[in-house]
Amino acid sequence: MNDAPDITKTYTNGDITIVWKPSVCIHSKLCWTQLIEVFNPRARPWVTMDGAPTARIAEQVDRCPSKALSYFRNEEAIQPDQIQAESVVEPLPNGPLLVYGNLRVKDASGHETQKNKVTAFCRCGASSNKPYCDGSHVKAGFVG
Repeated sequence: MNDAPDITKTYTNGDITIVWKPSVCIHSKLCWTQLIEVFNPRARPWVTMDGAPTARIAEQVDRCPSKALSYFRNEEAIQPDQIQAESVVEPLPNGPLLVYGNLRVKDASGHETQKNKVTAFCRCGASSNKPYCDGSHVKAGFVG
């Protein structure tokens, strides 16, 4: 189990607020390889909200496979318990198991965490943030 703090960072342009949860990130690189004007891992802060129009930022955040990046529209802030979603399970080739929907995840010590939208679970066994994927499957050469 990972005892790292559950850090959440937010970035806003007034229209939308991006929410970033680094502990959930599987480092797919889709954010910065497809929209470097907004997501630049070499810059601080690494998210620059004036780098693209709101619609383009939202479109890119929607592509995040782990949902470490999410957003809400500032005028209609949605609470996590208001999200209605059918549960879908999708194994990514050579990567994590993605579970779409509202989940309550209980870790080995019995601590429960509410997850919404998409959660990436480790399939390779190498994650230091079990049960979640931390991208270790790449270094481990996981095939599955």
